[in-house]
Amino acid sequence: MIGKSEKRRGANRRLVRGGAAIAVLLAGGVAVVAQVPAVQGAAVLLDGLRGCRSIASVSDRAVCYDDKVGALLGAVESGEVRLVDREEVRKTRRQLFGLTLPAIDMLKAEPKEEAELSDLFETTIASGRQTGPSTWRFTTAEGAVWEINNPPRKIDPIMPGDKVVFKKASLGYYFIRINGQIGVKGRRVI
Repeated sequence: MIGKSEKRRGANRRLVRGGAAIAVLLAGGVAVVAQVPAVQGAAVLLDGLRGCRSIASVSDRAVCYDDKVGALLGAVESGEVRLVDREEVRKTRRQLFGLTLPAIDMLKAEPKEEAELSDLFETTIASGRQTGPSTWRFTTAEGAVWEINNPPRKIDPIMPGDKVVFKKASLGYYFIRINGQIGVKGRRVI
């Protein structure tokens, strides 16, 4: 049976492992004591940096910046926080086009980009094949797999490199126009 003191020691170890350690920084003879949480979100880390701007003393402000930048870089290096550039976000939004996902702030488009992805989406076909007598599946350059059921007889076979334009329809379906041919209804399957 575990005694109370052993339980307390185990709780203290978990607390230290959880990141409730105290960090003491010395800069210019001034000691700054700060509690360092185990996992801080990027917003908290950035708010800490913004807070440093309001410190009047140059040496205190430098200590604050050193502390907050160190925490941010540590979070990036440990993988807790990831810095993503605008192009990577745009690429991810293109890969996720056609899927119904919860709203994620990171993936929200700029107002001018939102119109680009909300109504029409244009890309190329990486591969395509007929999967049944009246069913075609194709993969876009972004890796999305789409399916067309009952295409008109006049539609040409889907080939790699074909241009494809998607326009949102209803109930999770899209109007799909390949190489300027007549539009057909389809949906994203993967």
